[in-house]
Amino acid sequence: MDSTGTLDEALQRLHGSGPERRGRLTNHAPMVVEALAAHGQAGAVHRWLDLYARKLEEFPVGSEPVTVANWWAALGDPSRAADWIGYFEGELAERSWQEVLGEWWPRLLPGMYGGSTHPVIRVGHAVRTLLLGERSEPRLAELAHGLGYWAARHHPVVGVAQLPGADSAVAALDAVRPLGERTGTFPARLERVTGLPVWAAAVTDPQQAHDRLAELVAAATHRYATHGHGEETMLVHAATAPNAVLRTLPALPQHLWVPSLRAAWTASAAVTAMYAPDAPVAYTPPGSLTAEEVLERALAHGDEHVIKLTDTALDVGDEQALAAALRSIELSEPLT
Repeated sequence: MDSTGTLDEALQRLHGSGPERRGRLTNHAPMVVEALAAHGQAGAVHRWLDLYARKLEEFPVGSEPVTVANWWAALGDPSRAADWIGYFEGELAERSWQEVLGEWWPRLLPGMYGGSTHPVIRVGHAVRTLLLGERSEPRLAELAHGLGYWAARHHPVVGVAQLPGADSAVAALDAVRPLGERTGTFPARLERVTGLPVWAAAVTDPQQAHDRLAELVAAATHRYATHGHGEETMLVHAATAPNAVLRTLPALPQHLWVPSLRAAWTASAAVTAMYAPDAPVAYTPPGSLTAEEVLERALAHGDEHVIKLTDTALDVGDEQALAAALRSIELSEPLT
């Protein structure tokens, strides 16, 4: 992790901004700067932020403090984002971040589909920073912002039928039925997801849940190389959302690992159903490019989703994952 102080500076710079803009689009900057710092690109953080700054909005105004007594009524209310962030800042000032995370993870997990899965992804980046680096005030504040955003955008998925599945994550994603009508916003499409294949349903052991989750992250990342053209931005989340959950597992009690696998699978499969292309394209290998060179290309491109998928691809670490990152560069509009 970054030892120059750049990440903390960037997070402090960003915490004056809200988690969204234009009422529905996510602020990706905290996730991107963490990813850059995690991969030795701290020197590029502020330059990237200068380009992204036009997409930032002021921190929202609060309405009423969230408390132990009233939190349930505020859950899933996007207008309460500032209230929720303030609540978690207070909790993290009084208790260890692992204790707060362990208490709230099972409450928030069923609603990880709100905000197009961005809140859980932001939490995953914040947790990685805390696990691997200094537990500074900006990094704890970033966890508060992530958890608060998740609570405000909490949106469960219910009534999804279990369809015939497969043994492997690759085959299970292949078994996902694309929506008949693949138009509209993420929430509108999510309402049309009525059935998903069963996968890893028999898992009860925490370590096996961890391993199957890693399998899912790899499968979804690899799949982007041949299916990303279905929707170059949204299909990124089929990989980055479960990877955020995977990154968080070491900070959670092990009894939460199996339900975390279940939620991550539902998210990845739902995104696949919502944005799948009619047919894949041929796989193009990355050639002789190294992981470092692929990251440099993603940074030069600048798009936030490209950088975040590349971050996950580097976690997976194989040729197919690097091909997926390169495919996202090819498909996406650069940040200018």
